[in-house]
Amino acid sequence: MAATRRFAAPRKQAATHRIAASTAVAAVCAVSLAGCASRDANGQSAPGPQKAKPAAPVPQHAIRLIGDGSTAYTGAQPHLPRPERLKPGQKPPQFVVFSWDGAGEDGQKLFSHFRKVARANNATMTYFLSGVYMLPDHKRDLYRPPQHSPGRSDIGFNDVDGIRDTVKQLRLAWLEGNEIGTHFNGHFCGGGGGVGEWSVEEWKDEINQAKRFVKSWKTTTGMRKASPLPFDYDKELIGARTPCLEGRENFVKAAREMGFRYDSSGVNSQLWPAKREGLWDLSMQLVPFPGHSYEQLTMDYNFMVNQSGTESQGDPGKHEFWGDQMRDGLLMGFRRAYEGNRAPLIIGNHFESWNGGTYMRAVEEVVEAVCNKPDVRCVSFRQLADWLDAQDPATLRKLRTLEVGQAPKEGWASFLSGHPAPAPKGVPGAPPLKQ
Repeated sequence: MAATRRFAAPRKQAATHRIAASTAVAAVCAVSLAGCASRDANGQSAPGPQKAKPAAPVPQHAIRLIGDGSTAYTGAQPHLPRPERLKPGQKPPQFVVFSWDGAGEDGQKLFSHFRKVARANNATMTYFLSGVYMLPDHKRDLYRPPQHSPGRSDIGFNDVDGIRDTVKQLRLAWLEGNEIGTHFNGHFCGGGGGVGEWSVEEWKDEINQAKRFVKSWKTTTGMRKASPLPFDYDKELIGARTPCLEGRENFVKAAREMGFRYDSSGVNSQLWPAKREGLWDLSMQLVPFPGHSYEQLTMDYNFMVNQSGTESQGDPGKHEFWGDQMRDGLLMGFRRAYEGNRAPLIIGNHFESWNGGTYMRAVEEVVEAVCNKPDVRCVSFRQLADWLDAQDPATLRKLRTLEVGQAPKEGWASFLSGHPAPAPKGVPGAPPLKQ
């Protein structure tokens, strides 16, 4: 790779409006998502912007290395809020999820930058790591992609320095309460063996390889004295987004059998989520596209394709306008939910400098604009899934009756005034267990 180690841009389909050793783990400054509260429109207590506080160092005795020491069990993840059931008549919080496909740290240093952005704005995010970013190029033949020859990848591999930088960001991100998901490995799209043609068993193999590369980076790089990643990836990995949003049908079947809890590989309207084949469907959504009569998917790549086509560095004179267009579209979608049905807003991005980095600027401005508002929670997919699992199913069914942007006519207090079924013992929101 070049000295900047910039990752190869993933190949995607043109999207249009019709796409409906040293075992010490460093202490880091992190966001605490449990803390102060504000009042919602009904006068009830609701989580508001939280104040950052430093994380405590992980005690040495709490670290248990796994395998070759690339990963380790260090206890429960810090800074995860305990989800609570909505009380009768309580207005739901407005969830916003910022997620990153193929997350890795290269010469652009966008991973480290957006960690800082998240901490400054009381947010946590989901980083969908590409497994091949943990595999050095000289070990590329260890990857055996389904329906392709060994060592093949449409986004290349990494080098040792790039893996070291990515491991550092993954370690700190997790300790700050962020989620590490997967974007799988070789990013094969379209025909000729693309992910859309893979069987359930081939998807299982791809998932297992993604896990293996994360769990063996010390061996493949020779960095045996480096600090481990502070999590068990077999337990950490509970969700994903497929390359180009293809192959979802068989992937979901494989993921369900492998213990995943959610998928973010589809296209939804701004409605409350439901489960699809046993997994929460937390797909990206369609939001207004300023200046157009059609709506746009909440992903930087799709805005780019509908602005400059497949040319990732289009007319420089339009870069600022294009970034503003994405920012304003996302903010319109946010307001539509925040003032309407409160459906979670799901946003997807890449660590890329397409069209002069205008989309990175747009995302940062959206984070700053929404994550500090009252009753807004900028969270990872894991945290959203935890909250959904804690709710009374009848409450979620009622929330799903609200259309896009539709607030209850009678107000939230009346709309959700019923008495939800009690939570089973041991479920968040349940009465404490008797000793």
